[in-house]
Amino acid sequence: MNRILLYIGTIAAITTIAPAYAEPPNNSEQPLQIQLDQPVVKFIEQSTEPIDSRVLVAEVVVRGVSGPLEETIYQVIKTQPGQTTTKAELQADVQRIFDTGRFARVRAEPADTPLGVRVTFFVEANPVLQKVVIRGRQVLPETVISEAFQSQYGQSLNFRDFQTSLDTIAQWYKSNGYVLAQFIDRPKIRADGVATIAVAEGSIEAIQVQFLNAEGKAKDASGKPIRGGTRDFIITREMETKPGDLFNRDRLQRDLQRIGSLGIFKDLKLKIAPGQDPRQAIVVIQPTDKLNLIVRPGFSWSSRTGFGVVGGIKAGNFGGNNQQLNLDIQAGTRNFTFDTSFTDPWIAGDPFRTSYTVRGFRSRSTSLNFEGGDTEVNLANGDRPRILRTGGAITFTRPLSKNVFKRAEWTASLGLKYQQITLQDADRNRVTQDAQGNALTASGTGRDDFLSIPMAIAQDKRNNPRTPTNGSLLRLSSEQSIPIGRGKIFSNTLRASYSKYLPTKLTRFTPGCRKAQTTARECPQTFALNLTGGTVLGKLPPYNAFSLGGSNSVRGYEDGEVGSARSFLQASAEYRFPIIPLISGTLFLDAATDLGSGSSVIGNPGGARGKSGNGFGYGLGARINSPLGPIRIDYGWNDRGDRRVHFGFGERF
Repeated sequence: MNRILLYIGTIAAITTIAPAYAEPPNNSEQPLQIQLDQPVVKFIEQSTEPIDSRVLVAEVVVRGVSGPLEETIYQVIKTQPGQTTTKAELQADVQRIFDTGRFARVRAEPADTPLGVRVTFFVEANPVLQKVVIRGRQVLPETVISEAFQSQYGQSLNFRDFQTSLDTIAQWYKSNGYVLAQFIDRPKIRADGVATIAVAEGSIEAIQVQFLNAEGKAKDASGKPIRGGTRDFIITREMETKPGDLFNRDRLQRDLQRIGSLGIFKDLKLKIAPGQDPRQAIVVIQPTDKLNLIVRPGFSWSSRTGFGVVGGIKAGNFGGNNQQLNLDIQAGTRNFTFDTSFTDPWIAGDPFRTSYTVRGFRSRSTSLNFEGGDTEVNLANGDRPRILRTGGAITFTRPLSKNVFKRAEWTASLGLKYQQITLQDADRNRVTQDAQGNALTASGTGRDDFLSIPMAIAQDKRNNPRTPTNGSLLRLSSEQSIPIGRGKIFSNTLRASYSKYLPTKLTRFTPGCRKAQTTARECPQTFALNLTGGTVLGKLPPYNAFSLGGSNSVRGYEDGEVGSARSFLQASAEYRFPIIPLISGTLFLDAATDLGSGSSVIGNPGGARGKSGNGFGYGLGARINSPLGPIRIDYGWNDRGDRRVHFGFGERF
């Protein structure tokens, strides 16, 4: 028999997938892989006999290891004494030994003996794994590494188990939003059992803004980039993600939600582009502008005010700065009123998200303090008093949070406000007192000047500002007036309100409420409690008194019918429950008192009209869900036996 001498050898190698950002984000979610190179059979010497000729195996020997590792080899190989084998079958046995993952080198060497061929497998076992070091990590905790490899420490390194642990770490990155993380180099395993592997966790090289047109294209017909109507920094300042940060899917999703909540874009997309460094990415925000200008023209006519023009303008992204400009106007031959405001929701360069609103107004309306009660008291000519307010204000508001990208629990505001307040009859003649001779202003001239510094602070712990079912809301405010001009009003108006929401599940009308385990979104059911109080220290003209009764006070009474107070307490309790997905029900109880303070108001508007100063009401209502919030319909009875229907938007509190 011709002598056959084969040398079969290979070295296990560890490789990784392509660089992290060779293509944007799809490749980033591929699992990290350890791959074994295919063994290569090299002939040192061979006869002219066909390569696939079979030879009889007389003996199989393993050299280099003993004990369990030796037994492992005997269990996986197919070559057995007394059977024939070929080159291809020996090649397959070498691969089987490698596939156990426990060996760094394998060599199969056949040798002739009088009884046949002795096949000797020379192997070199992997070192005992003692520690795994991952270089380049910033967010991966050491505990995750320890948990992934703990069961392998102290044992001969098994590439298959090692790969499984790497897959576990890759899954941790993915589950925590770091979807671009990649192992970028082959693990280096020292003889002392320390394995080192490098990771690129996926940092952001740059953040860019690229506007798209209505067709979703970034360039126009002439090939020029689409110019957006919003300045880039208005978009990027809403992002918690910054260049140099690690790419995190969950954080970017929250960033996009904040940008979308500005309400100035028709559509918003996110694109990931490769950076100059293949281990980095470029985040591209792709907004599509929408029309942010609303014009509302109109006309009016009445026998009292004559012909007039009414209308309004609302610019929702003024100057490309997300600033809001509003103007409402009503002008006629005998009347002119307007309300204009300018709001900057985030002062440029301010790190605390401070906003401000500047407002100018001229309004004409009646006052609830001059209406209602058992006794009707009007002006001497039978008209109801009208209040003409002309003035302006500026208010600054700031969330009290170090992290401007999270919803702040506390919010504070401070402002300055001036009003010239004039009491008039229906023909716009100035009046000073009513038919009973009660003063209508602080100055006694029918016109007051009121300069004040309003300030407020609120703590909002509600789970949902629109339809809360859990948490609480605390509001505290003070408005200090400065005595100037007519009336020289020096006063401080203090007000406090506390609402508490207690989740419950008493009724089960909707499928969400019938579940054993449900969420507030599926079953928005709650007991809602509110306590409100206030007082005015100093001079109090009647038009600034607290008005009690009505849809926003004690339901079952007309607006302002309970009292006109210097000090008051008001309490409400509601049980809110869903009936069908779009309609929910309410049972309510309201009560209020002026604490006997009505007579201390200038002109005593409540006492002059026979308002009791105390009252309570109860009833039931329905809430119809709409895109603008709940439409409120309440039917209430009061303690005097009267009944009334109330309409409104939003919850009572």
